Amino acid sequence: MQHSIDSHQHFWSYEPSLYPWIDGELAPLGRDFLPADLAPVLAEHSIAGTVAVQARQDRDETLWLLQLADANPWILGVVGWIDLRAQDVGAELAAVAHPKLRGIRHVLQDESPEFLLDEAFQRGVGQLATAGLTYDVLVYPQHLPNSFTLCEDNPELWMVIDHCAKPGIKTGELRPWSDDIRRIAELPNVLCKVSGLVTEAAWHSWKPEDFKIYLDIVFEAFGPDRLMFGSDWPVCTVAGSYQQVHELIADYTHDLNDGVRAALFGGNARRFYGLELPDA
Repeated sequence: MQHSIDSHQHFWSYEPSLYPWIDGELAPLGRDFLPADLAPVLAEHSIAGTVAVQARQDRDETLWLLQLADANPWILGVVGWIDLRAQDVGAELAAVAHPKLRGIRHVLQDESPEFLLDEAFQRGVGQLATAGLTYDVLVYPQHLPNSFTLCEDNPELWMVIDHCAKPGIKTGELRPWSDDIRRIAELPNVLCKVSGLVTEAAWHSWKPEDFKIYLDIVFEAFGPDRLMFGSDWPVCTVAGSYQQVHELIADYTHDLNDGVRAALFGGNARRFYGLELPDA
């Protein structure tokens, strides 16, 4: 599809002390993953551009991702990290100001659900819309009730649920995830990334049919205008190749019309993040 966009991928120059989460079963990720590694994969799948998303909570990484975006026009936008609980969030935002900084993310999945209602955190999130930025909500199912409150309290801020909030695909668990994802989808300022699903399944034995009920739920809940494809490369590679991840969603949407598929695979991400393709 022309002008396809991968709304969610990562880069890192690997140092063990900077990425402590890369261990155990994730050990294969313990090497550099850089634009030169991803570019040929994107070309193979006719992906015109990507959104690079933070992988560690450090302002220096955000600045580094922005440097990569300057050097590689196909990196259309960056979702970075700043300290949203800082007393002067304005200064934090000024330190990373850049045309390609399109959003902010905090790794909420590593926090307690109560963190989402933390007064300082909420104050910081509340300043993003004024700065022209979006917010990526990275959570587990148990965070969804408080995620609803956070999103409802910031109606002017465009927010997106990463990885469908990581449902329990491996165990086949649906509720309460299904109820909570439908509830948060009722908020008009919230979108959802169809991404990161293979790593929530049985890594070495998943089948496309394992995902159908979960995809059915998010497609029904959010509709074609509020979903966007993301690979979650290179994290996805522990459970499937880029091709497998792309085919999973392409095959699921095979019978949908071209306009819906174009929105899912690029148009919605372009609108949500305010992206400009190199040839646009």
